[in-house]
Amino acid sequence: MYPVLIRIGPITIHTYGVMIAIGFLFALYFAIRQAKKEDIESNIITDLSFYILIAAIIGSRLLFIFINLSYYISNPLAIFKIWEGGLVFYGGVIFAVPVVLLYVKKNNLKLWQIADIFAPSIAIGHAFGRIGCFFAGCCFGKTAETLPWGVIFTNPECLAPLNVRLHPTQLYESAGEFINFFILILLQKRKTYNGQIFLSYVLIYSVLRFIVEIFRGDLARGFIISGISVSQGISIIMFITAILGMSLLRHKKN
Repeated sequence: MYPVLIRIGPITIHTYGVMIAIGFLFALYFAIRQAKKEDIESNIITDLSFYILIAAIIGSRLLFIFINLSYYISNPLAIFKIWEGGLVFYGGVIFAVPVVLLYVKKNNLKLWQIADIFAPSIAIGHAFGRIGCFFAGCCFGKTAETLPWGVIFTNPECLAPLNVRLHPTQLYESAGEFINFFILILLQKRKTYNGQIFLSYVLIYSVLRFIVEIFRGDLARGFIISGISVSQGISIIMFITAILGMSLLRHKKN
């Protein structure tokens, strides 16, 4: 693929970073659009979006480093090379949650209403981010020599194994997140209680991530028990949490 989009002298623009930026802009646009429909000022959404972005990048990088700790102990300078990929989405969520809670409390906002506004944006932002992963070669899939849609990475700057056919797991997840986004947009028109859209996002994504992990080939990501990756373990917890949350919020509404 093309991990570097532009290289002019000492200036290098990585495709991964560009896709993250595009995803953020799309996410911001849809969050502001929905907020206006609910009479929430756009500057509130803009400010919170930037805080979430910073927290998410830090958290997703730290979790990736933790999962691949032995490598980063041997290569400490690689910790800062986020343009090469290496962000674990769940780590971003874990760090973003307290930031959102503090901001919501400080500005006297309704937590679940804000969560619902951001849910489709998280999905579409993540979808573009995974395209960035594809260009960088990170989060690559298992070998798939006979797979018709398997991909072969040949660029030496890619993070994926070269010259071998792999499952395009980055695109699996990206496609799933685009579908998730459209489902959530449709659900917004049929929403019956605050929290419904966000928990629907968590429910759908946890299933998507669990399935995609089956085809992942970057074995350094770690396992919590035999055959279950860290992300799959978190997916199980998130799935159960979403089901319980939906039940509680629906009951509270009634």
